[in-house]
Amino acid sequence: MTNETAWRIYGSELSPYSLKVRAYFHYKQIPHQWIIRSQDRMEEFQRYAKLPLVPLVLSPTEEVMQDSTPIIEKLERRFIEPALEPTEPVSAFVSLLLEEYGDEWVNKPMFHYRWSREADQQSAAGRLAVDMLPSDADEQALSGVAEVIKQRMVPRLSFVGSNEGTAPIIEESFATLTSLLQAHLASRPYLFGGRPCMADFGIAPQLYQCLTDPTAGGLLRDNSPAVTAWCERMLTPQVQGKFETWDALAATLEPLLAKELAAVFLPWSTANAVALARGDEKFEVELNGRPFVQQTQKYHARSLAALKQKYADAAAQAGDESMLTPLLKRSGCLGWLAD
Repeated sequence: MTNETAWRIYGSELSPYSLKVRAYFHYKQIPHQWIIRSQDRMEEFQRYAKLPLVPLVLSPTEEVMQDSTPIIEKLERRFIEPALEPTEPVSAFVSLLLEEYGDEWVNKPMFHYRWSREADQQSAAGRLAVDMLPSDADEQALSGVAEVIKQRMVPRLSFVGSNEGTAPIIEESFATLTSLLQAHLASRPYLFGGRPCMADFGIAPQLYQCLTDPTAGGLLRDNSPAVTAWCERMLTPQVQGKFETWDALAATLEPLLAKELAAVFLPWSTANAVALARGDEKFEVELNGRPFVQQTQKYHARSLAALKQKYADAAAQAGDESMLTPLLKRSGCLGWLAD
């Protein structure tokens, strides 16, 4: 264990990206302070923040880091053990691909379920109000702040593409994902075997947030007990064994690549990038035979470009004998990743 004790994570219990980074710190056993970005700490947070977003990580030398994936990638060069990625080239890239899917797509059902129904709106707004206000705030203050939060967050459903027309697509995707994960996680503690990797850190925090909400949480507990246990396990993940070989994982992970990444996530991400390149403010893409309409998102386009570069690097490093390119072609992902 490192003797550096001054790491700070400014975050929120209702932020999947905050929990993703905190889980990584737990896994690497990096001593840290977990600081809720409340009104009491807002001036302190704003002094360091380049963006008004959590998580924000502050190093012992007051180096500021924001954005969950770059934070982990940077810290991974410093905190080598326990290993975060499988050594097998196929598994290593698929882990990165699934992490991207978690960050950029699984956030949609999380946000959709949290803010599209009254019971979920009230639950989330109330918990956020508790986090934001001083511990001695009275019920009237909490209720007032909760209502302000609700009025601010519900209109943001459009930012993740959630509306009356797209709701069935988003909810079907959630059902497909959790069903496939239930089959996969029924026989292993983490996505790639006995220890977590980037894929776990990308997907589990999003689904953990779903678990804390009335509607999505009920669906998970009723239908996906192994997924529920995995989400809770990923709050403080630990090494429980070795990474499995891709041959051992393929039967239950490859369907996820085909049914979710190739059919939904990568077509959506590509359509967003194409629309941005044209200068469009919104785009429409057909997902599983139905139209999905959303405002364009600049960050997603940058993220897709980075993912494509990671695939190019992985393919070049793996060489002609690797199973990576055939796997991506077979699952339907290759055309979206290879220029």
